[in-house]
Amino acid sequence: MLSRTASTLYWMSRNVERAENTARILDVAYRMSLLTKDPHLQDQEWFAPLNITGTLFPFSGRHSIVNSKEVLHFMALDSENPSSIYASAKQARENARAVRGTITSEMWEVLNGTWLEMQNMDEDRLYARGISSFFDWVKERSHLFRGVTFGTIRRDEAFQFHRIGTYMERADNTARMLDVKYHVLLPSVEDVGGAVDYYQWSAVLRSVSAFESYRKVYRDVITPLKVAELLVLRDDIPRSLRFCFQEIYEILCKVQNATSFEATRQAGEIYAALQFGTIQHIFSGGLHEYLTDFLDSTHRLGIEIDKSFFDATVPIPAAAKAA
Repeated sequence: MLSRTASTLYWMSRNVERAENTARILDVAYRMSLLTKDPHLQDQEWFAPLNITGTLFPFSGRHSIVNSKEVLHFMALDSENPSSIYASAKQARENARAVRGTITSEMWEVLNGTWLEMQNMDEDRLYARGISSFFDWVKERSHLFRGVTFGTIRRDEAFQFHRIGTYMERADNTARMLDVKYHVLLPSVEDVGGAVDYYQWSAVLRSVSAFESYRKVYRDVITPLKVAELLVLRDDIPRSLRFCFQEIYEILCKVQNATSFEATRQAGEIYAALQFGTIQHIFSGGLHEYLTDFLDSTHRLGIEIDKSFFDATVPIPAAAKAA
């Protein structure tokens, strides 16, 4: 497979996943803001999406206040924000068009249809449709795309690079969600264990569709330690860090080439730490510090994947040529 094609497939799936993740984050912020009638506290909830996605600085450069209207426009509909739902849907469609002959017609139709509808979305239509209804639509389009991909595409390298992109983006999002809740949004001492704390941790679980799974696994009150264990170390939760990196490592083993040893090694190292880690050990060193290191490792792995598979200028080792 051409490196350009592999890269396009990888980023196509990352953009689809990013649009869904952004919709999940904004939906939680919107629902949490409705729990209080204090306008100041309502606006405080809208810092979370900006912190999670790392876009607080670019947002502040263009907007003087943080509130629901400004953040919703910036993260959902702003064509100049490369992380917005609008921009992600557009880029996913452009990626799909570039590899039209590699993906199936059903995959193309979903992404093209999503973009055509997204183009007609503005603030008036968003509020008329209903904010949560719009986010549900974004999530449903992402689910539909993954469904038709799984049900129609041949299990070749194209399918594998699509999956790598999905799980890299998903792992990054889950780690950021946890980090912001535990570090940036850490409640005051009197709030710990209270109603505010409970609803915030419930919101984290719902944002990754793991609320029901938590109830089935622990059958207990929601606590930070157990939420972290579920979303970091469990191998049966589709959005946990361990689940994502099990998939990433196994896929890299399948598509390995003469230059990909370091990428596979890094993925294996991250996966091994998740496979044999304990939540007590993670908390003893600090959850924020652990997640920061994880995000740094994931970033380095992304660079290595780019060098190994997508950069056509990287020379093939002499030993590999001889073989």
